Amino acid sequence: MDLQTKRGCYDCCIRCIGAVPYPSLVATLLCYAGMALFCGCGHEALTQTEVLVETYFARNVQDYVVMASFIKYFQYVIYGLASFFFLYGILLLAEGFYTTSAVKQTFGEFRSTQCGRCLSLTFIIVTYILAFIWLAVFAFTAIPVFFLFNMEQTCHTINILSETTPIINQHGWICMDARQYGLLPWNAMPGKSCGTTLAAICKTSEFYVTYDLYIAAFAGAGITLLALFLYLVATTYNYAVLRFLGRKGIR
Repeated sequence: MDLQTKRGCYDCCIRCIGAVPYPSLVATLLCYAGMALFCGCGHEALTQTEVLVETYFARNVQDYVVMASFIKYFQYVIYGLASFFFLYGILLLAEGFYTTSAVKQTFGEFRSTQCGRCLSLTFIIVTYILAFIWLAVFAFTAIPVFFLFNMEQTCHTINILSETTPIINQHGWICMDARQYGLLPWNAMPGKSCGTTLAAICKTSEFYVTYDLYIAAFAGAGITLLALFLYLVATTYNYAVLRFLGRKGIR
């Protein structure tokens, strides 16, 4: 292989590497990782939540039937979210390859078109809307984490008091009320757990598994939100450059 052939292969590799939309690629990997955490851990956490509430916070089936229905439907929503973000991530990555190639003029006469710029603008608007919707999902995911965190701290307080004041009745006023967090209706009985009963719940494996799953789902939602913002920055930058090329007459 002569020097000219080697230089040709080298130039070809450089052009191919230069055509890779690295921000879109990183955003896609983050999006898939975040959705895997959110969907997988969130699905299992919802199942464990139903078991915890049914076992320790509600005696009547009618008290948690609304929550059980919500969990069931939201689990189906999780399936849809996983499929949607998988396809949308592929589309955004493909759009990133298109705009990067158009901007850098990698493939000879390949140029940006009016249709391509319109498509990029559409992705920007859709991603912008998705980012705001997912911001609400991210905030909503923090509610069970906050509830279980407070529950763990309350149990820790009970354990400390148990070491200093061994009289059981003195700890009965320390409670966690699931009704205050909207998990159960206000007429649910008992709706709360107090004292040593609450401390015993915190020692179960179901509690710690549910807590860890919700933390992982919360982290997954945050990673997905970061990916959407990264998508937004990348697509906006590419669109701005395409507009600049269009004004310069490069189409």
